[in-house]
Amino acid sequence: MSRVGIPRSLFYYYYYPLWKSFFADLGVEVLTSSPSNRHTVERGIELAVDETCFPIKVYLGHVAELCREEPDYLFVPRLVSVEARSYICPKFMGLPDMVRALVKDTPPLIDITVDLSCDEKCFKKDIIRVGRLFTRQASKIQLAYQHGCEELRLCRSLASQGFTMEEAIKIWEGGAMEAEPETDLNIGVLGHGYSLYDERISMNLVKRLRAMNCKVLLPEHLGSEEVEAEAATVPKRVFWTLGRKMLGSALYLSQREDVDGIIYLACFGCGPDSLIGEIIERKVRDCKPFILLTVDEHSGEAGIITRLEAFCDMLRRRRNCRSESKLSPYGVSLHSFENTV
Repeated sequence: MSRVGIPRSLFYYYYYPLWKSFFADLGVEVLTSSPSNRHTVERGIELAVDETCFPIKVYLGHVAELCREEPDYLFVPRLVSVEARSYICPKFMGLPDMVRALVKDTPPLIDITVDLSCDEKCFKKDIIRVGRLFTRQASKIQLAYQHGCEELRLCRSLASQGFTMEEAIKIWEGGAMEAEPETDLNIGVLGHGYSLYDERISMNLVKRLRAMNCKVLLPEHLGSEEVEAEAATVPKRVFWTLGRKMLGSALYLSQREDVDGIIYLACFGCGPDSLIGEIIERKVRDCKPFILLTVDEHSGEAGIITRLEAFCDMLRRRRNCRSESKLSPYGVSLHSFENTV
């Protein structure tokens, strides 16, 4: 039986159920790397050039880990566009080339090109080309891909029920669903999924907020139609798929009365993040409390925890001030009859 390795990073959080089901239906064993840890990051930093963004460095660390398992193939798609009139970060387009150049002794790469900006004809041909590495039956390949799309929709429906994509994948694979704890704050948390759902990159952001009695609202929990409608209100269309999703989610959350605040997680060195984060801050700061968290391989957990605790304390104090009175948050001045304090 052939074995295909899929790194647990980047597109894994968006499309893993699709590709795992696709390869499994073709009789292929799918290998995944372990969740990101300190060794993953250190290995990725050693391999990458300094200007590379943090998620790409982590991805290279996962590739190096999988190479030690000696799979027959490594699945590294060239992501250009996953929808019409929109594109993915240029680093995703060059990912197979970076892997070949930076990681030694890699197995053969399955570098299918995903470009749906115009039509799907070339993509469908590539699906058949990849499938024929394992079977000559075109009908079997088409059915495997259709099944993969169905499994992906199922996993995304699980995520919409209040889970992260990482948690939804675990449930999809047969894991247990954890009970939702009691909360007193509703906080919208935004960011690229490969940063937000990787617990090493985000430093357990979602879990830390839940431990602080916060209900976390993620882009996957929101209706796609509402998000797209809000994103369309900006003068110029955002042509990055993930950036438009983050902007639309932020605008939608900023109008919900039950949302207490919004957090945006950005990676230092990410060009789209720097622009989208700035646009979101300008759009929502008059509607909701907002905090921008920027992380990289040098970020420490203590600083993140302190900022999250301060943000949550501020939101609770803000809510209490609203419900109690309209007195100044700085206190009340007491004046005597002689107008002295």
